[in-house]
Amino acid sequence: QVQLVESGGGLVQAGGSLRLSCAASGSIFAINVMGWYRQAPGKQRELVATITNTGFIRYADSVKGRFTISRDDAKNTIYLQMNGLKPEDTAVYYCIRVQEGYDYWGQGTQVTVSS
Repeated sequence: QVQLVESGGGLVQAGGSLRLSCAASGSIFAINVMGWYRQAPGKQRELVATITNTGFIRYADSVKGRFTISRDDAKNTIYLQMNGLKPEDTAVYYCIRVQEGYDYWGQGTQVTVSS
């Protein structure tokens, strides 16, 4: 089992920045993918960004150039630096870790961007 704990959400004005963190604990395997998804009210959950243990990164087109994902394997933690936030970025952001064929999800953290 893997536990994921997210932090860093909050309320910010349009154009502002936030940094999300997600710390993994439990049965950690070296080969994995971690990332962020988000779900806005009335919408499906969508991919934001992912990063593999080898450093391969993928972003949704809507966040390219504004968001940066990174990881610190010594801390089993990933980060999402979000700059230039827009009201349409408002959503609950979920951390995900995929390893050994299993998906693990965090509880989610709310990000609200006011116009």
